[in-house]
Amino acid sequence: MNSTLQEVTYFIADLHLAQNRPDMTACFLRFLQGEATQAQRLYILGDLFEAWIGDDDDSPFLSTIAKALATLSALGTTIYYIHGNRDFLLGKRFAKKSAMILLPEVDLIDLYGKSVVIMHGDTLCTRDVGYQKFRKKSRSWWWQALIRSLPLFVRKKIAADYRKKSAAATAFKSQDIMDVTPDEVVKCLENYHSQLLIHGHTHRPAVHELSANNEEAKRIVLGDWYEQGAWLKVTPTSMQLMNKPLT
Repeated sequence: MNSTLQEVTYFIADLHLAQNRPDMTACFLRFLQGEATQAQRLYILGDLFEAWIGDDDDSPFLSTIAKALATLSALGTTIYYIHGNRDFLLGKRFAKKSAMILLPEVDLIDLYGKSVVIMHGDTLCTRDVGYQKFRKKSRSWWWQALIRSLPLFVRKKIAADYRKKSAAATAFKSQDIMDVTPDEVVKCLENYHSQLLIHGHTHRPAVHELSANNEEAKRIVLGDWYEQGAWLKVTPTSMQLMNKPLT
């Protein structure tokens, strides 16, 4: 147990870790072995992995990530996980192996006395009708049961094909369609009676000012890890979006 834990909480999302991007994996491991060891809590708000085909994938790559997360947890940092649109099939087996606590897709947390809504963020992008239809289908019990019943090598091929189709479809979508719907953000905050929302998914790190519940509110968007490590550092008195080079 680490006796030097500080009143610090980190939020990360959209790392999209994959075997063919060792630079991102190395940056993440440095983060887990460095900054994160001083924190009380680490929230991973989805898309830790580029794709997730099942907890039965015991590759050395995934085992390395699981071991690093479990090591951080053993030092005293509590790790929470919300599923993203790329790794929504991540299950209890890997979570246990990684010592992560699985959270619902939208959660209300107490962050140093503030009620904060946290989520991956894909449900806010309601103008992306095609994706929302796929999301509804892919979260159904029958679809997930069907996918999990397939051999591992078949699931790997399906995941690779989906990534190609997704990239092709994204290339033809406008930036507005892929960004959040402002009214949906306000609706979310008002449903949870909160003035602060933290999410990822859009890969557009920023702090947005808005109005909800007839008061000033904020929406903080986390950055992705394609070109640099990115996280939100929160203390009882400050919030700061931070980044570091991958290498």
